[in-house]
Amino acid sequence: MDPVIDRSGNRNIIEIRDLTKIYRDGVEVVALDRINLTIKEGEFLAIVGPSGSGKSTLLNMIGLLDTPTSGTILLKEIDVTKISANERARLRNRELGFVFQYHHLLPEFTALENVMMPMLIAGVERKEARNRATALLKEVGLGDRLDHKPSQLSGGQNQRVAVARALANRPSIVIGDELTGNLDTKTSRMIYDMLRDLNKRINQTFILVTHDMEMAEMTDRILRLVDGKIVCELRRVGNDFVSGEICTEDKGADQE
Repeated sequence: MDPVIDRSGNRNIIEIRDLTKIYRDGVEVVALDRINLTIKEGEFLAIVGPSGSGKSTLLNMIGLLDTPTSGTILLKEIDVTKISANERARLRNRELGFVFQYHHLLPEFTALENVMMPMLIAGVERKEARNRATALLKEVGLGDRLDHKPSQLSGGQNQRVAVARALANRPSIVIGDELTGNLDTKTSRMIYDMLRDLNKRINQTFILVTHDMEMAEMTDRILRLVDGKIVCELRRVGNDFVSGEICTEDKGADQE
């Protein structure tokens, strides 16, 4: 097993400055309201908040799936708000991995083929892609399910395939959107333990959006959004969380 990596000197991997997103479709909706946020390499971060608070919008901005109305997003010091759509797509494929609530595996392909797909899109040779996909599936405990299609796997197994696929191109950041939302408690914990192990061993950065505060409290940092604003930040110190200056007593917990 690889050694645990010291994160004390890690650089900023994401810097968000005055990020605003306004949707205008008859009625103006402010989805994000001047968000400022820094995320360090190797962080294990959760974003929580009630429905409609802006969690998914923020995730889409970080994941280069949407563009802001104003503000700046730096990904590894690249201002992604100023690059072309093609450049954004290339950066997304190279630097970001995604795991969603619904695994979105291609049903006609095997687990191995699903994990190979992002690498083939990125131009990796088929043999190299096959070898890495095999190693990743073994890493997530599915070395004996390489040739199984999604319909032949359980929900938890499919989500593990999705995690392996997200890691295929060695992304700087893995983004999870309610990735355990359809799983039972035992399977959710297994997925979490797997992510935490990867976080510790290879310094993988994870950003997880979740409604599950029990899951959020297993991370190292929790951001709570309400009405498009960060209203609370909690950081782990030992086994406890410490509130940041912006927290108020009635905004520290997630309430649906």
